[in-house]
Amino acid sequence: MTAVWKKTAALTLDAAPFAIRAERTSDVVAREALLDASFGEGRHARTCQRLRDGRMPAEGLAFTAVRDGRVVGTVRLWHVSAGGIPALVLGPLAVDASCRSLGVGAALMEHALAAARTRGHGAVILRGDAAYYRRFGFSADKTGGLALPGPFERERLLAVELREGALDDAFGMIVATGDKARRPRARAAGKARQVLVEAA
Repeated sequence: MTAVWKKTAALTLDAAPFAIRAERTSDVVAREALLDASFGEGRHARTCQRLRDGRMPAEGLAFTAVRDGRVVGTVRLWHVSAGGIPALVLGPLAVDASCRSLGVGAALMEHALAAARTRGHGAVILRGDAAYYRRFGFSADKTGGLALPGPFERERLLAVELREGALDDAFGMIVATGDKARRPRARAAGKARQVLVEAA
């Protein structure tokens, strides 16, 4: 499903509509370039990356924002256990610098949270700026007993309940529980060996 978003202001070339759709395999290269541009080379060392390494995003919860056929935004959600309680971790959320005034980030957030709620998930956790994410219902009210697998600022560990009371008993370490990612390198190596055998 694709959602088309428009600014309420008079449309100009700079305020052209953008679309949010399910992430596609063809988005990967552009997505990774966008994340590198947004967070720098050290993004893979971030604490929340430990919850994503070697895992697949939650089914149906990876989205791309597209404008004029170009990837301009991305957000993904991941399965975790929040001290034994099933939840999702959101991130990274990134928007191309040229489109940050169009509301792409807010639209991605709203779309992702609505999709997670529709799929029956109880809560979404993230590490971020409370002043920005408060508008989407996030706060540190239910994360005081939770911890991340690495250094983090307590006030930046936020959550929103999609189902009331979903995080009432959440206590302990947040750990990844999503499906393991496939290893394309291993498949490629296997194909290479097969070619060598066939060539021999």
